[in-house]
Amino acid sequence: MPQHTARSAGRRPARRFRRRDTAVIGVLLGIPVLLDVVVVWGPALASVGLSFTSWDGLGDIRWVGGDNYENLVQDYPAFWPAVRHNLLWVAFLGLVATPFGLLLAVLVDRGVRFSRFYQSVLYLPVVLSLAVVGFMAQLLLGTDQGVVNTVIGDERDPVDWLGDPRVNLWMMMLAASWRHTGYVMILYLAGLKSVDPALKEAAALDGAGERQTFFHVTLPALRPVNVVVGVITVIEALRAFDIVYAVNKGRNGLELLSVLITDNIIGEAARIGFGSAIAVVLLGVSLVFVVAFLAHEWRGAHDT
Repeated sequence: MPQHTARSAGRRPARRFRRRDTAVIGVLLGIPVLLDVVVVWGPALASVGLSFTSWDGLGDIRWVGGDNYENLVQDYPAFWPAVRHNLLWVAFLGLVATPFGLLLAVLVDRGVRFSRFYQSVLYLPVVLSLAVVGFMAQLLLGTDQGVVNTVIGDERDPVDWLGDPRVNLWMMMLAASWRHTGYVMILYLAGLKSVDPALKEAAALDGAGERQTFFHVTLPALRPVNVVVGVITVIEALRAFDIVYAVNKGRNGLELLSVLITDNIIGEAARIGFGSAIAVVLLGVSLVFVVAFLAHEWRGAHDT
């Protein structure tokens, strides 16, 4: 048999999509892309454009250039506290809640007794919205009839957990971490299940202890999960809104950029251009964290 005939016989015929298949693929891909453009990128680009204007939502749109950003940085007292609080939120979820979720995942993955029960209980807060978590925080930390102050029993001078600017932000971050930890635990638990046991056995044969095996074998194998968890952590921290708004409308020590956006766009002032400038700042901060984290993880994956 000639060589070109043998090659032709070994090749699979190229599949040609029928018109119906092409239409189905176009619909399945086109609808999500269209929704993404309309719901996400459209408003994002519109916010960038509106941030350079002055508009109350009813009258004419007036171009003001960078005045909104200048006023935001120099003449808006709530801006810098909100930026600081958002960065604290990122640090707390990233350095406290996320490692704790990883620790819980490792413990559950070892097959401790009643691990299924622990997994269900720890994941339960994830199904709650942050607004519900905020209402629960009010029941626990309220000044008059809160559970915590009732247990402490100091009726003459109860601790104002939600009203004192020195402590209320930390209480809200703890409440948000309660929900975030369960989510991180499930993601890492799925990643731990996919780690090849042969890698751990090889490390044990080489004399590595449990700690060395985890940091030098298991954790590097979880790099794809680390990327997902890192991005989710940053997004959860920077979009925090409903939990503080449910407590005291994001004021008195609980200022966040998301709250300032809401107050300016749909509040009594209706300063849509100014609120859009805050939204662009929040988008920029989000992109800095996400892009830096992804670049670090991908560089590490390439080096290995």
